[in-house]
This record gives sequence, C-alpha cells and structure tokens, in this order.
Amino acid sequence: MGMITQEMIKQFSSLMEEIDEPLKNSFKSIHEGYPTENLVRFLKAREGNVSKAHKMMVDSLNWRVQNEIDNILAKPIIPTDLYRAVRDSYLIGMSGYSKEGLPIIAIGVGLSTYDKASVQYYVQSHIQMNEYRDRVILPCATKKYGRYISTCVKILDMTGLKLSALNQIKLLTVLSTIDDLNYPEKTDTYYIVNAPYIFSACWKVVKPLLQERTRKKVQVLAGCGRDELLNIMDYSSLPHFCKREGSGSGSGSFRLSRNGTTDNCFSLDHEFHQQLYNYIKHEAELMESIALIKQRSFHVDIPEPDLEDENIAERLESEFQRLGGQNGLSNSFGDLTISRDLAEGK
Repeated sequence: MGMITQEMIKQFSSLMEEIDEPLKNSFKSIHEGYPTENLVRFLKAREGNVSKAHKMMVDSLNWRVQNEIDNILAKPIIPTDLYRAVRDSYLIGMSGYSKEGLPIIAIGVGLSTYDKASVQYYVQSHIQMNEYRDRVILPCATKKYGRYISTCVKILDMTGLKLSALNQIKLLTVLSTIDDLNYPEKTDTYYIVNAPYIFSACWKVVKPLLQERTRKKVQVLAGCGRDELLNIMDYSSLPHFCKREGSGSGSGSFRLSRNGTTDNCFSLDHEFHQQLYNYIKHEAELMESIALIKQRSFHVDIPEPDLEDENIAERLESEFQRLGGQNGLSNSFGDLTISRDLAEGK
C-alpha cells in the first residue's frame, strides 16, 4: 500500500461533513480530539481507497449508535462473580508500556476457555476493553509521553494451547471481526510467545491467508520471548508469562509484587483490572443506571465475518482433520468441529 496522502485525507474529511449528526457525535467520541489521525486509520485499513474507507467509517459509526457503544463503559457485567468468571476464562490484561509509550496488552490465548458465560458477555467484555483502551489508556499515554499515541503492542501467550481451542474459533472470529471493522489499525505489533507445536501447524495454515499488512505485524518469538521483548520494554512491563521460562499464564499462577498487588496481569486483582472495574462502576453510577441493569448481557449486534475469516476457520478445521489422520490421531480429532452456535447466543 502506498502512503496516505493529504488529498485522500481532504476527500475523506469532506465526506465526513455530510454524515448525520448522531454519527458526527459518535465520531467525536472515538477521535478524542485527533480527527485526522483517525481518518488515516480507516484509510490504511482500506488500502487508501477513500470511498471504501468512508463506507467502513459510516458502517462502524452506525454500529456504535445502534448498539449504544458510546455508553458501554457505563454498563457493567454483574454480579461480580459473573464478571470474575469472564475474566478467569478470557485471559487479557495490561502489563505496562513499551519504551515508546505504547500500552502492552497481554492475552492468554492458550489457556482462555470462553466457557464460563454466554457469548454476549465475552463480546461485551471485549468491546469494553477496546473502549477503555481508546478512551482512557491511550489518552493517558499521549499526555504522559507528550506525543499522540494511538496504538498498542499485543503479546499473545500460547501456553497450554490444545486442539480443543479450535472449538472456539467461531467466537474468536467474531471478536476479530469486531476489531477489524470498528477498531482498525489499533495494534502496532503482535508478539507470539510460548508457542507449542500445535500453534506452528495453525500458523502454517493461517499465515498465507492473512493480508500482507497484518502478516508484517506478527512476530513469533522463541520461548517466552523475554530477551527480544526487553529490546522494546523494561523488565517491569513484561507480562508475567514472559519473565521466566515455564512461568505459565493461568489465572492461578501469580505472585505478589512489592506493593502487595498481584503480578499476574490477567487477574481481577491486578491494578489494571481494578482500575477498569472501578471506572465502569463509577460511570454506571453517574448514569444512575445500576438499578435498571438486570443480570443479563448487554446485547450487541455481531457483524458478519468477512468471507476471508470464514475461509480461515474452514481451512483450520480441514487441516487438523488431515493432520490427525496422518499422525494416527483420528480419535483425538473425531469430535473436533468448529462451533456454529453464535447466532443463538450459546
């Protein structure tokens, strides 16, 4: 893709002046005072095609308005036990900042089970993480480091990855689609660590199907990746699963730091999650909505995955059926199917 030019930005900006007022208001909530930089994000996501970038933006803003995304940080997942169950089965957290000031988002891909709540709760939690990153974390980083910071670094821990994880590929495709269509160009680099053989087989299938723009962002590191990651961040910002070989990333694997907080950035007791939880609680109180919220998920319209995403899921399923037959593991693969129940909220 070529450079995004001023002429592209000018054309895009002119088109944005014609959108409806509710969409303009929602756009203000996402650009946080940096409208041009956010137009550039969508232009990059559509290879500099102004018309396609404009359609993508309008579709995203309509999605935000129709699903009240601008208010999602005032809609907590309750009761607390349910929220804790979501956190224990969808391992994600923030461990610190890179030397350039980019937030470090850690994701426990291998040990996330997504089996303690309905799909909609995981979707709600995922969107809340995105919104908190964009509305709170990134603006704070911008202020702290004295320059506009709009992206993060993601470290994906593959510890414990098993074939059974493929049963959740449909949910992961939904979360990925939400990010691709509504939060484009928010990740600077994806670092893969603690990758077992099963990941290598997955990556061999998936890599050729990804857009070049995405492939360039992915780096698979040896072992826990500690030495390579220390080139871009201090030791204190390393996720717990990168600090020593075999450290594990499960929610039960943690130690207390000197200030008494847990070192496991996935834990609800970690400083990041405590701040996020309290922020959402405070926002809900400001809107005086706590009394109106029942124990149910905040339903969000799930966008249809791109045909490309569907192809990746199908290719993964087919490839592992083939690998199972070749290696005499057909019994292990016999019950392996890609879940298709999302439309029913299962």
